[in-house]
Amino acid sequence: VQLQASGGGLVQSGGSLRLSCAASGSILSINVMDWYRQAPGKQRELVALITSGGSTIYADSVKGRFTISRNNAKNTVYLQMNSLKPEDTAVYYCRAVVAGISRWGQGTLVTVSS
Repeated sequence: VQLQASGGGLVQSGGSLRLSCAASGSILSINVMDWYRQAPGKQRELVALITSGGSTIYADSVKGRFTISRNNAKNTVYLQMNSLKPEDTAVYYCRAVVAGISRWGQGTLVTVSS
């Protein structure tokens, strides 16, 4: 499975961005897809997760502001980010879990200015 993330950029506080993660390869074997982020000097943290059955989990810090979704026809997972805050600034990574093994996409930088 290969992952291609896109959609990052610079946005003002309160703005919105949508990240995309397109999967290719053995996509039928993907159990879970999620988004992580890593801010400078901090550990990588889970932002949102979606299972093959469509169940979702969110970090407390993004609940009510971010929405993870998937388009199975396009083999793509999205992260809609609304009401962005400066503390959301980070490199965002998508991940797919395939038979218990993590596959990571390249990061996409999100910068939120105050």
